[in-house]
Amino acid sequence: MRSLNIAILDEELPFPLTSGKRIRTFNLLTRLAARHKVTVLCHRNPDRDEAFDAEDAFRAAGIDTVVVDRAVPSKSGPGFYVRLAGNLISPLPYSVATHTSPALSEAVRTFANENAVDVWHCEWTPYAQVLRDAIGSQLGSARWSVMAHNVESLIWRRYTETADNPLKRWYIREQLRKFERFERWAYSNATATIAVSREDARLMRSDFGATRVKVVENGVDVDYFRPQRDVARDPAQMLFMGSLDWRPNQDAATLLLNELLPAVRAQAPQATAVLVGRRPPDWLRAMVAATPGAELHADVPDVRPFLARCGFLTVPLRIGGGSRLKILEALATGTPVVSTRVGAEGLELAPDRDLIVADTREEMVKTTLDAIRRPEQLQDTAECGRRQVLARYSWDLLAKRLDGVWDAVAQQPALVGA
Repeated sequence: MRSLNIAILDEELPFPLTSGKRIRTFNLLTRLAARHKVTVLCHRNPDRDEAFDAEDAFRAAGIDTVVVDRAVPSKSGPGFYVRLAGNLISPLPYSVATHTSPALSEAVRTFANENAVDVWHCEWTPYAQVLRDAIGSQLGSARWSVMAHNVESLIWRRYTETADNPLKRWYIREQLRKFERFERWAYSNATATIAVSREDARLMRSDFGATRVKVVENGVDVDYFRPQRDVARDPAQMLFMGSLDWRPNQDAATLLLNELLPAVRAQAPQATAVLVGRRPPDWLRAMVAATPGAELHADVPDVRPFLARCGFLTVPLRIGGGSRLKILEALATGTPVVSTRVGAEGLELAPDRDLIVADTREEMVKTTLDAIRRPEQLQDTAECGRRQVLARYSWDLLAKRLDGVWDAVAQQPALVGA
């Protein structure tokens, strides 16, 4: 396969590696930059120090960057609700509209005029709109791929199932309708759409009419995440990991703190819950502080010590799509996993063999108590899961798969009229 000129459109430079999306993007791009000329065009990371570190990391990996400034819209306060109301008259979903910017569109347009791009790669579905804004009528002759970390409309559909406020549920349904229309356009017009699981790929084909779907799963650095056999586990310590500024994780953390942990501690008073993640909102910090047996560690540089000490990873997700990198990281270290079915979906792992899966709140409480009381049996599932992760989910293997997708995209005839 020949070396290609790849232009990546993304939200920001994915560094440091503090979220599942950043981990995936960084690991794949740094591996593929050894073969291709890769340029990332994106908005500047909001944190100044983080922005400098990110540019240094990408420079060291041999990846060029075109970074533009933008004012990051706040997700709280009166202005946030004004923007939500204003989005009612937009044909685009709120998270698509707020991720476009004139500065990034102009940077993409300039880059297109000055470079012979073999493949445009939208590293998150909303950035397909940036590409459409930037090159307009040329989009039909471009070869481009879109990376769907989640089928976003699936997440919004699940929001409607958990929203208890009628006005909020109505607004979410409006966003769902917009996302379904937007994803139908993006998945159908991209030269290739990339899903992270076979389940997502099937949904893209059946619900959105996508015919050019490839699967490149999420993965794990199996050299970095290894078992620490010399560290003693606390069987009663539950670990919750994830980006705490992401609504599905906030919903899961709330369920853990308000319902699961109190119910478990009623029968196993020694049970504790450790929450580890980036950017927790103030209300979540307060909730953890008010919950007996709970503690929070925000923005930690290394999650491996927490994986080594806990009894098991708990994944009480009710909302979500794609697949969970945190489950792969846990199993790579030999850490057992107790998850809802939604939390474990998208992964080629067998319930009761590689991890423990429960559906309802009552089942989660029961399986959690069983996990605390029978740690040796639980550890057996972790060892099976680790073997599966080593065989299927290494980043080296997945980078080769994405490499093949890009090569196929570069050779495809353009979809004139897209």
